[in-house]
Amino acid sequence: MQQDLTAGRIGRSLIFFSLPMMFGDLLQQFYNIADTLIVGRTIGAEALAAVGTVYTLMVLLTSLILGLCMGAGVTFAHLYGAKRLDALKTSVFNAFWFIFAVSILILISALMLIEPILNWLNIPDVSIDYAREYLQIVLWGLPFIFLYHFFASVLRSVGNTVVPLLFLGISALGNIVLDLVFILNFKMGVAGAAWATVLCQILVAICIAAYYFVREKDLRPQQRHMHYNKSLLRDVLSNSVLTAVQQSVMNFGILLVQGLVNSFGFAVSAAFAAVVKIDAFAYLPAQDFGNAFSTYVAQNHGAGKTDRIGKGFRTALRISVLFCLCISALVFCLAEPLMGLFVKSEEVDVIRIGAQYLRIEGACYADIGILSLLYGIYRGLSRPGMSIVLTVISLGSRVALAYLLSGLPMLGTLGIWMSVPIGWALADLIGLWHYCKTKPARLIKPVG
Repeated sequence: MQQDLTAGRIGRSLIFFSLPMMFGDLLQQFYNIADTLIVGRTIGAEALAAVGTVYTLMVLLTSLILGLCMGAGVTFAHLYGAKRLDALKTSVFNAFWFIFAVSILILISALMLIEPILNWLNIPDVSIDYAREYLQIVLWGLPFIFLYHFFASVLRSVGNTVVPLLFLGISALGNIVLDLVFILNFKMGVAGAAWATVLCQILVAICIAAYYFVREKDLRPQQRHMHYNKSLLRDVLSNSVLTAVQQSVMNFGILLVQGLVNSFGFAVSAAFAAVVKIDAFAYLPAQDFGNAFSTYVAQNHGAGKTDRIGKGFRTALRISVLFCLCISALVFCLAEPLMGLFVKSEEVDVIRIGAQYLRIEGACYADIGILSLLYGIYRGLSRPGMSIVLTVISLGSRVALAYLLSGLPMLGTLGIWMSVPIGWALADLIGLWHYCKTKPARLIKPVG
């Protein structure tokens, strides 16, 4: 199921390579939405606010692991594009143990700091017990999140996006079934939702690891590859650490906004918990397209096909912007019905606040589509530092404007919602200016 992205029609290759990634993450988001819907409608809006806040925190912690795996995947794709398979296997061995150690460190640190974290998030009093109960369980899924994303990054780096999709689909559907069983049948409350998540994370991690070791023998490290290699580990670190920083900065900024949102009270907190899920579902395909484009760039980088990278960027821009404009129109028109999926009809304030957010931010999804492609091209060219710069611009301006504008009496929460597209637009302008100024040929550095 491997796919060589260094040859063939660019648009077709990008679309068919990215579609399984999109479907996989949409399935995951479908589960997240179903989880939120089940919690909100069966336990109550207080539990919804708690699970939504913890979800934002878990996205931050997971983003560190995901960023490391994504960055390592760039190194793998470079080596695959250059047809250096022995170096690829040694790189996989070195990257695995490094990222595994970091994942365990994150788990231990988070478990030790649960109470300070909960206090820092300004969770409403009516929701904090739910949040504590949920967090104490879902944290144990972090090592299994690492296993899935690591082996998925190896498979995607060689053009295989179908297998990660299949296993993710099993996990998402299993999650929904277990949610219903644990919450509705066993009356386990938010603990049931948490255990459903962790059990399915364990399942998908075991499945993808088994597939890799049994079916992908040409990618599996052998005895001669199982040794420390300073040069290859340095390449992994140069891509993965900065990518993890970029991912964590992005989600840390969102977490800061979450704390600000919670300070406005229960209705705003519950609305934000719902719109975050809708948001993720709406523009996740554009983000996945950017991630797929990163692998495309990395393979062509390894193969030395600079012209194909530039052509690919122009093609990807057209595809992403057109898709995002269509999604924006749908979200803008269906804001209230979408909110009504997550909260009961009598929660009028929650629905109104959420719809306001969706109409302001949802009209600008093309901006996040462009930004995702910029992240992808700089990551694929082994320039993750530029991705960090763009993330700091996007999230820094968003956080700063959110706190500044929300303090104005005439704006309030409206200022928080307005800050999102402004941050995206600023990062887009600077990223496109830098790309046009330098061009891929001048950005490329040798593969290690």
